[in-house]
Amino acid sequence: MKTLLDKFNIIPKDSRLFEQAFTHSSYAYENEGAINYERLEFLGDSVLELIVSEYLYNNYDLEEGQMTKVRAAYVCEDALYDYALSLNFNEYVRLGHGEKNNGGAFRKAILADVFEAFLGATYLDQGLDKVKEIVKKVVITKIESESDFLYKDYKTMLQELVQTGKRMVVYEVIKEIGPPHDKTFTVVVKVDGIKYGEGTAKSKKQAEQDAALDALKKQAKI
Repeated sequence: MKTLLDKFNIIPKDSRLFEQAFTHSSYAYENEGAINYERLEFLGDSVLELIVSEYLYNNYDLEEGQMTKVRAAYVCEDALYDYALSLNFNEYVRLGHGEKNNGGAFRKAILADVFEAFLGATYLDQGLDKVKEIVKKVVITKIESESDFLYKDYKTMLQELVQTGKRMVVYEVIKEIGPPHDKTFTVVVKVDGIKYGEGTAKSKKQAEQDAALDALKKQAKI
């Protein structure tokens, strides 16, 4: 495990936390005094969600539902399993004899849990900033490498396209339908008073983005 801790420049204050993070319940059952990782997993899950949520909030113009979907894609069991394998967690996890003989070191649910437990142990031993370092290297780097699929800030892209000519971009709501709790908005975007795009959505913000995208598709005329 020293190799893993060295990778992230971690000098443990309490090495028992990291041992616990890699201890499966089957090992704890067979070894008196050993504590399994389940409580650390619970903590690490929350810390990971916080860090990824903060990153998405600060770096992408996404609505709540979109942020939830993106976050879920990068903190789901499959993703956690991939992170754990990339760090060779299978070499460090402590398993009971039966679980070990049945391939537990490569079991998706176990390695996914261990990854969260490791973050939980790091949080308690090193603090939030160190966990952010790890998540940035392992998780956020992956998000950034695949960010093309994330929702683009089309309003900013449109503004950048027209700003060289010092032209004015204006968004106008031209239609609202539905009850107050479930409205649908239609927005048009105008450049120097000329309509270039239109969008309809359940929020003004989303409708503006859709209108900007519509205008960008016609950018040869802008």
